[in-house]
Amino acid sequence: MNQLAQFLAYCAKVFALPKIVRTIQDSRPYPVIPTQCVFLSLLLGAIIRADSYLSIAQQTKRRSWQRLIHWSDPISDDTLCYVSERLKLEPLRQALVSVNKQLKHNKALESCKIKGLLLASLDANEPFHSRSRCCPFCCKRELQITDSKGRKQTVIEYYHRYVFAQINGPKLNIVLDLEPILPGEGESEAALRLLGRMRRTYGPRFFDGITVDSWYVQGPFLKAVEKLGWLWVVVLKQERMEVFQEARALSAGQAPTEQFEDTVRERSVKLWEVRELNFSKAYGYGRKVGVVHSQEQWIQTNVVGGKRVSSPQTSNWWWMFCIQLEGMGPRVIYEAGHWRWGIENKAFNELTQFYALGHCYHHHLRAMVAQMLILMLGFVLFNAYALLHSQPVRLGQVSLKELAQDLNLALEHAAWWELWFESG
Repeated sequence: MNQLAQFLAYCAKVFALPKIVRTIQDSRPYPVIPTQCVFLSLLLGAIIRADSYLSIAQQTKRRSWQRLIHWSDPISDDTLCYVSERLKLEPLRQALVSVNKQLKHNKALESCKIKGLLLASLDANEPFHSRSRCCPFCCKRELQITDSKGRKQTVIEYYHRYVFAQINGPKLNIVLDLEPILPGEGESEAALRLLGRMRRTYGPRFFDGITVDSWYVQGPFLKAVEKLGWLWVVVLKQERMEVFQEARALSAGQAPTEQFEDTVRERSVKLWEVRELNFSKAYGYGRKVGVVHSQEQWIQTNVVGGKRVSSPQTSNWWWMFCIQLEGMGPRVIYEAGHWRWGIENKAFNELTQFYALGHCYHHHLRAMVAQMLILMLGFVLFNAYALLHSQPVRLGQVSLKELAQDLNLALEHAAWWELWFESG
């Protein structure tokens, strides 16, 4: 069977993709090209990893592409820009929510759980920056650069930042949503808007808690997370904090609470758990918290001068967690703290390398958010098909990159494309 036809049949059967496509809307008063045709082109572009609107516009010249989206003419990149500015974001987010909820319903996220807990990772990313182009929603900063004559100059760089939410695990990673960080506001403010919306769209029980970086060690933020009904684990780096100093003093000279060999990360781990610590009212919290200290040792091998040189390495991590997690044990905090890196190592890395997350398709706030939501939807659909359904991928016979190429090449083969969309 045609590889792309298999993918579409899988998405139609498991996620009701044709019905999702029909929910997408835009605000054009008199559209010539139906919204669904444009959206399908953008989504297919994400799935076959086209890296710009110009590239997608070239794809729409293919007869098989036109039969697939039910539009018999090419779609220009100007049209894609125009429509992307007017796409309604709520239906796009609901499409992503629908797919992710179906994955959880199908037990596809079980491997992402830590001792029964499903934790979402939050982190900020800066996909776009420029020194020449800006919009009213660009953040800006001053940079010192050296010109070709060796003279130092100060230039202004414009950039966009977003907070992303993701659930990651050893098998499957899904992106939940994103929220732009507006000029003059902090990362935690955007994160709270994101969490508030996800509670409405996903519900309070879709995941059990969040894991975040040290930027979020702020009492008002942590209290807001608890008010939303979620647990939290946060990286603790600020040595000046009383809670850090107290945890270090109480764990010094004590036997580890737990000790084990982490075969996945290939290191020896010692964990110390300190409970019932005071997180100072000066930081706006004033409640009891717990801290886990992890000491990790491993042998690292590097090539120096053509020779392999092995040297012992040691790292120390500190995580602060809410009092409700005290009974779960330090191993849960250790796993949650390290799984947070999945959003950096897997989501951001894959989306940037293979889905052109770092490319600004069109410099317009709504267009950028809409395009990233479509990229995230394509990322989740493609990975669900590849990792949960495609036998060649699961057996290691085909890589994800090769599968994306196969889907692209499959457009050249004869298939009844009209049937998949009508079937919804």
